[in-house]
Amino acid sequence: MTETDVSGLTQLGQKAGLPASPDAAVLEKVPAGHSGTAYVVRFTAPEFTSLCPMTGQPDFAHIVIDYVPRDWLVESKSLKLYLHSFRNHGAFHEDCTLDIGKRLVALLDPEWLRIGAYWYPRGGMPIDVFWQTGTPPEAVWLPDQGVAPYRGRG
Repeated sequence: MTETDVSGLTQLGQKAGLPASPDAAVLEKVPAGHSGTAYVVRFTAPEFTSLCPMTGQPDFAHIVIDYVPRDWLVESKSLKLYLHSFRNHGAFHEDCTLDIGKRLVALLDPEWLRIGAYWYPRGGMPIDVFWQTGTPPEAVWLPDQGVAPYRGRG
């Protein structure tokens, strides 16, 4: 069994407040203990919140992030704090989704990453946003994200 080096982490095991904005949030990574093995890591944020930049009203989404690590894993507490930092951040659905995906790619340099953001509608129309870095590796089991098309989503 591999041992993970957590010596550089600043939030795990410590009291950490909610970042004031996504830009202020600190995303941390740890070495992937099984580098060279193709596997999928999935994070699900079923209660993601951001603000509409025009009205200031809250927007809600169910976000699913899948990635195939290369050398790094995102530390989950830092990811949780980063995602929560959007609660008072004004950005359109597309911007939130792509900012999250691109920031994770910049941090981790994964073999592959996809993000699906299933936004709950305001005004009667959901705006779902999907992005991935390329074709998923053939050697991994990649389950469906499990979020049904909008029909009162629940």
